[in-house]
Amino acid sequence: MKDTDKTNKSFEDIKHIDENGIEYWYARELQAVLDYKEWRKFENVIKKAINACENSGISMFEHFVGADKTIKMPKGATKNIKEYKLTRYACYLIAQNGDSRKKVIALAQTYFAVQTRKQEITEKEYSMLTEDEKRFYQRNLTKKGNYSLNQTAKKAGVKNFDKFHNAGYKGLYNGETADDIAKRKGLRYREDILDNMGSDELIANLFRISQTEQKLKKDNIQTEKEANKTHYNIGKNIREVIAKNGGTMPEELPTPKKSLKQLEKENKKTLKRK
Repeated sequence: MKDTDKTNKSFEDIKHIDENGIEYWYARELQAVLDYKEWRKFENVIKKAINACENSGISMFEHFVGADKTIKMPKGATKNIKEYKLTRYACYLIAQNGDSRKKVIALAQTYFAVQTRKQEITEKEYSMLTEDEKRFYQRNLTKKGNYSLNQTAKKAGVKNFDKFHNAGYKGLYNGETADDIAKRKGLRYREDILDNMGSDELIANLFRISQTEQKLKKDNIQTEKEANKTHYNIGKNIREVIAKNGGTMPEELPTPKKSLKQLEKENKKTLKRK
């Protein structure tokens, strides 16, 4: 594997996705990938990047979001540490202001320059997509997310993956399992429930998936019981956020008339006729 491929994989590995499907990175995780041993030195790079952002007439608050954390110390003590949530553009500016003698910095500059441009195009295009096109896009992200979550869950000790995934659904859907959701939607046996969700419902599930994976890693979960509990709690927390913001509960969102598999078949038939 080339150095570029390794670096790209590292940047993708530490990428997070929020409830709206927007990507972001944590500064301290980026610090490790960019091979900065001391936070003090890396924070100086962040400050230079913030200055560059403001000098470009762009609001720093859109790209460098404060996300300070409290960590546990020996003997029950705690400590507040500085943290940022960064957009791709913020990561690009950090790479541009990093130590150019580091090979990984040069690779980061290229990666984030290309990916920032791709992301800009994606966001503009996304708003112009039809609902079905948005469904295909979000479904693809959930497939990738579930694959990554399964790998992390396996390392955490999960063996019964049906039970693990149902724990997440129960939290998000007020006690409903995958089978319960399928029955409510009127689906056939073994029909994929995610293929029968609208884009908003898929986004809620994508957030559940990404946040659960982050939590399993962050808390270094090592047992199946704790992994299932974590998945349930994440689902429940997301449900509470939806309720707090006056949003529509996932089980109340409409089920599309056609599944994504049906749409794929129709698209293939249309292409054959052409």
